[in-house]
Amino acid sequence: MAINGMWLEWEGFAITQMTIEKGVMILLALLLLFLAIAKKQESLLLIPLAFGMLIANLPVSGLSTVPTQKANGEFEYGLMYYLYQGIELGIYPPLIFLCLGAMTDFGPLLSNPKSAIIGLGGQLGIFVAFGGALLIGHLVPSLGIGLKESAAIGIIGSSDGPTTIFTAQKLASGIMPIIAISAYSYMALVPFIQPPIMKALTTKKERRIVMPEPRKISRRTKIIFPIILTILTILFVPAAGTLIAMLMLGNLIRESGVAERHVRTLSNDLLNILTMLIGLCIGASAVAEKIFELRTIIIISLGLFAFCFGTVGGVLIAKLLNVISRGKVNPLIGNSGVSAMPMAARVSQKLGQKYNPDNHLLMHAMGPIVASTIGSAIIAGLFIAFMG
Repeated sequence: MAINGMWLEWEGFAITQMTIEKGVMILLALLLLFLAIAKKQESLLLIPLAFGMLIANLPVSGLSTVPTQKANGEFEYGLMYYLYQGIELGIYPPLIFLCLGAMTDFGPLLSNPKSAIIGLGGQLGIFVAFGGALLIGHLVPSLGIGLKESAAIGIIGSSDGPTTIFTAQKLASGIMPIIAISAYSYMALVPFIQPPIMKALTTKKERRIVMPEPRKISRRTKIIFPIILTILTILFVPAAGTLIAMLMLGNLIRESGVAERHVRTLSNDLLNILTMLIGLCIGASAVAEKIFELRTIIIISLGLFAFCFGTVGGVLIAKLLNVISRGKVNPLIGNSGVSAMPMAARVSQKLGQKYNPDNHLLMHAMGPIVASTIGSAIIAGLFIAFMG
């Protein structure tokens, strides 16, 4: 009897409920922590995401976003469940857009409106993933990937985490955690995924092109732009109004020049807090039971295809603009046709300077990237309006 009692006590230890799948997830979390800390790769996002993944996959921790069912049948709701409601209820993504607006200078886009075409080319990944998901759902009906789920998966191709979460929450909340994990994982891996594609699609001569400095835009134009765009979006694509309105409000606060305290708070403190919360919640939703499913593997694979094709679309459009402008556009800024702000622009800058130290592509890359942010939010709004 005493032995049985000791065994029952031993069964209460978490280690007895460890599985191979949980062990793999914990190792993956440790690898991401290594990349974030030792290699300094997107540390602000990867540290909370990896740590959330770590604690969620420790047995009996009760620190995943899923409530734990006790022996008496009642559910126990832990800390991560309540923090996750900010994603579930669609609160965090619009607030992230508010912060991004306060950080964004639309000057490069307004000074070179042609760069918006690159941003449109970067949306190719959305439609590739959307079509791929529809095809797979048709071929394997048991996966439960219908029209709404395909649209939510397609938005991964926007490479915009808040837009992806917002759309998935509206269209396919059941697979939202997996979609969010896919989107943010590939955003964090931008410095690894994009350069090989950019090199494969461009020549050394094209990579050395020095672009002229963007012309200056008046303060009045910068103030009018967010107001007009908000009005037009809400009138014609109201489903995208939440994201666009928050993005434009943040930008109007920035460009007004009379609310510096708000700009500092949005650009730093609030953005850092929201990034930490979203990363932690997404990581805590990556429990082994959900990850090791065929549908999850398909969604993550489609997300990778979407991201790659978004980069391809942007670079090809940039090459076309280079031909039209007779060699005045460096195609390396085409990778910023995806909305991974500002990571994609940094990749453009770094790769450009590698081939020509006189290259300063950062501001030029910001034009396509902000156009892509606006474009992907509008496409998401259209998906929600027609399929929601």
